Amino acid sequence: MAKLMRLVAGAAGLALVIAGCGSAPEEGGGGAAGASDFSACMVTDTGGIDDRSFNAASWAGMQAASKSTGAKVQYVASSSENDYVPNINRLISQKCDLVVAVGGLMAEATGQAAKSNPNQKFAIVDSVSVPPNVYGMEFNTAQSSFQAGYLAAAMSKSGKVATFGGLPIQPVTIFMDGFYEGVQYYNKQKNKKVEVLGWNEANPKSGSMANSFTDQGAGKRIASNFIQQGADIIFPVAGGTGLGAAAAAKESNGKVSVIWVDTDGCESASQYCDVFLTSVTKGIASAVQTTVETAAKGQQLTGSYLGTLQNGGTGLAPFHQFDSKVPAELKAELEQIKQDIIAGKIKITSPNQPKSS
Repeated sequence: MAKLMRLVAGAAGLALVIAGCGSAPEEGGGGAAGASDFSACMVTDTGGIDDRSFNAASWAGMQAASKSTGAKVQYVASSSENDYVPNINRLISQKCDLVVAVGGLMAEATGQAAKSNPNQKFAIVDSVSVPPNVYGMEFNTAQSSFQAGYLAAAMSKSGKVATFGGLPIQPVTIFMDGFYEGVQYYNKQKNKKVEVLGWNEANPKSGSMANSFTDQGAGKRIASNFIQQGADIIFPVAGGTGLGAAAAAKESNGKVSVIWVDTDGCESASQYCDVFLTSVTKGIASAVQTTVETAAKGQQLTGSYLGTLQNGGTGLAPFHQFDSKVPAELKAELEQIKQDIIAGKIKITSPNQPKSS
């Protein structure tokens, strides 16, 4: 986990340097002795390289692999979903040895490119390995989000917590399912009735969505609405849009807190650390780094990677400024929940969990 935090922290700082590059590829790496001729090229999702979330974490992994292997790395940014296909094709035409697509929304475009270019190596974050020349990296964030839901329910003073997503897609709703189930588990264990605003796993079509991973204004409006309804802990699963929820929480003068996703928010969006209760992390940076390193060393990428609580591919970040406010008994309960999920004693029922988990 410490390694991941260092990588993500590097991504946050790096983003400030490269955010103005637009779609121009950013060269990096070459720091290792015996620099490699291997090139790894990344296509961002629409959230942009400085989203403080999965794009930034993926780029941190690319940069780390460049330093460890000497591989040449670059990225090209997608402004909209219409950019996926041309961006992928552009990198193929540049003879990139490995093309890394970031985000499940790119699954179709990546799969089509892989079928048309069977000798090209691909990897994708938040999607499965189809066709065989695509190496998938998935994360069962329902597990750690279950812990987050339990935590939120236990820490809520109003008895209302809330969540919203960027888009109604599996890499988003898996977080929301886990969070919802964690609150229900708390209610059952403690005989409480903490309410979840914005999501009901049994009725996903009624869920709150910002329809964007970049619109901080939308995130703030949704969060403000939840706050008006009484929610005092908010779980935005919306990339950069979620920063709007953090802004709304900051304006509450300590009455509202946020649980961040993908990266440790106190590392990647430190300006809001005082409102981040914790974060549900995905080991994106380390997974991407390992994938690029494996390919750069000439080793075969086979099967897929699944991050879980057991292997550290997902988890809860430290409580940072909230550490003294989270009771020791609750910390122990969260650790027991982790062990019970790993052991199968707690069954998470989210249909959005990766099939291989």
